[in-house]
Amino acid sequence: MTWGEQNTETQAHEQLDAALDAGINLIDTAEMYPVPPQATTCGLTERYIGSWLQQHRGQRTRLILATKVAGPADWLSYIRDGRPRLNRQHIEAALDSSLQRLQTDYIDLYQLHWPDRSTNFFGQLGYRHRQEEETVPIAETLEVLGELVKAGKIRHIGLSNETHWGVMSFLETATRFELPRVVSIQNPYNLLNRSFEIGLAEIAHREAVGLLAYSPLAFGVLSGKYLGNRQPVDARLSLFDRFTRYTGKIAAQATADYVALAQQYDLDPARMALAYVTSRPFVTSNIIGATTMTQLHSNLASSDLSLPDEVIHAIEAIHLAHPNPCP
Repeated sequence: MTWGEQNTETQAHEQLDAALDAGINLIDTAEMYPVPPQATTCGLTERYIGSWLQQHRGQRTRLILATKVAGPADWLSYIRDGRPRLNRQHIEAALDSSLQRLQTDYIDLYQLHWPDRSTNFFGQLGYRHRQEEETVPIAETLEVLGELVKAGKIRHIGLSNETHWGVMSFLETATRFELPRVVSIQNPYNLLNRSFEIGLAEIAHREAVGLLAYSPLAFGVLSGKYLGNRQPVDARLSLFDRFTRYTGKIAAQATADYVALAQQYDLDPARMALAYVTSRPFVTSNIIGATTMTQLHSNLASSDLSLPDEVIHAIEAIHLAHPNPCP
């Protein structure tokens, strides 16, 4: 999601080449990327992936290509007349545009980027019910997705930024009307935000809806590079003041403890944080992201790191002292 904003097309292709060589087979994007979202760059991330796929046509079947359709958002005035919804008109239009930008005939995993209803996601705490809200019925959303699966444009469907109620409602609706089941959920999960474990982890296991963990490094905060009020040149939180989810006093305290633990065991803090996410049994895929090749190679190296039991126990102790400072 940095490609098209912090990264050029050439840099995006370089990262994709390195990832493919390392055995990575999942590429995840969204129609609204890159972030921060804006009209002048919207869709560039998919276009960069598409131009890379055009050059690597023989590799398409090796890849799991995932993208997302945007839900309602008054801050996306440039996407489908500023009124994106998860209904037939918008899903079909979004998918066709994504297929064109990605230069492919099908999407392996098509995800609903966020719900078509007001609920607590993107770090919002506390559910505030809106009695008179007009929403697209889940059955309608699943029906059009099912038709797109039958048409061969989509292989599987997934959710993102969803709640316990949302996941179970999609599963129940799919069963009742014999529509496609969702196979994954893409929510935030990292050492500063383990709220997925409260309810959703059980659903992931019992219903086979595995977690695609996003922000596993909490926007790079868990690398420790922002500690002491540092502002690294060209780092995301240095460039864009809108990203505040993983900042704050308690987050900094917890991060400092995790970084100190990594150093105690001669571990790179970022690799330790990624290895912990990867080790969780409800995680289907750990979605890493990088803006530099150095970061990418470091992230890739975390896949070979198996954390000792004493490190896991120490992580749990820190979590008890600072439980979910950045939900």
